[in-house]
Amino acid sequence: MAKNTICLWYDKDAEAAARFYSEIFPDSVVSAVHRAPSDYPAGKEGDVLTVEFTVAGLPCIGLNGGPEFKHNEAFSFQIATDDQEETDRYWNAIVGNGGQESVCGWCKDKWGISWQIIPRALTDALAAGGDEAKRAFDAMMNMVKIDVAAIEAARRG
Repeated sequence: MAKNTICLWYDKDAEAAARFYSEIFPDSVVSAVHRAPSDYPAGKEGDVLTVEFTVAGLPCIGLNGGPEFKHNEAFSFQIATDDQEETDRYWNAIVGNGGQESVCGWCKDKWGISWQIIPRALTDALAAGGDEAKRAFDAMMNMVKIDVAAIEAARRG
């Protein structure tokens, strides 16, 4: 286990979520599934308790802690994409499998985890500063999924 790991709380679907992420994102894998050695408040002996996995190179643990805590936008995974095709692939995988769209490149998966699917064209435009960044930012503020061509057009003015 890594020294510093993201721990994500799930009701009972930590393993399903980890396997879903590992199918979508490169450099992602489920590395271990640990079962409860005895009954606990959210489950029974033998139930999946924790799952060690990696999402796009980031080590995580999924904890099946029960329904008490819910995810919100205060935590999100931000995935940098190289082009519209990659943006569409990740977006469609998350939203198309029980997730939901939000705004400005944000969406949620079916477990309530927030994702930012952000093309490098947008981050490059914002990093440029000045009027170029303002035009790209203003364009992004009207988007749900980020449209790379529209960001590039806004950047050019």
